[in-house]
Amino acid sequence: MATTKWALDPTHSELQFKVKHLMITTVTGSLKSFSADLTSEGDEFADADISFKGDITSLDTGNTDRDNHLKAADFFDAEKFPHVEFKSTSVEKDGDDYSVNGNLTIKGETKQVKLTAEFGGIATDPWGQTKAGFTLSGKINRTDFGLTWNAALETGGVMVSEEVKILGELQFIKQA
Repeated sequence: MATTKWALDPTHSELQFKVKHLMITTVTGSLKSFSADLTSEGDEFADADISFKGDITSLDTGNTDRDNHLKAADFFDAEKFPHVEFKSTSVEKDGDDYSVNGNLTIKGETKQVKLTAEFGGIATDPWGQTKAGFTLSGKINRTDFGLTWNAALETGGVMVSEEVKILGELQFIKQA
């Protein structure tokens, strides 16, 4: 079967992260600028090769002060480490979904992570482009990647949870 290349459709894709704040509510942020490529055997995505690169300077939580703190040395240190990157090591079909294993690099630290990609299907848009859609989810521990800043609360607990949820809606365009 022929190898098929798919390029991210950035206008129909989003990537978010969610973190507990004060351990009572969840704050959502996103990367506004990122790219991804996918290579598959035809229209079958088991054993696909996936790569991702996100621009840390595009990080947006809806609060400029918080965004600037996240981009500073306490967290991502965007000046030294301007990108977050992912490269798959294996993709396995798991029912209707896919288990995506790979190396995630944040702030110069690379760790193995496992993500779930729910396959939304393949469709042709009104301009004749073939597209494939996925809903991505997973969890990481931010301290594994050197994102260790925190503050103890007088009432107990900490300001920011270690667990970070990753959520994505990704649409890819089949390349000719």
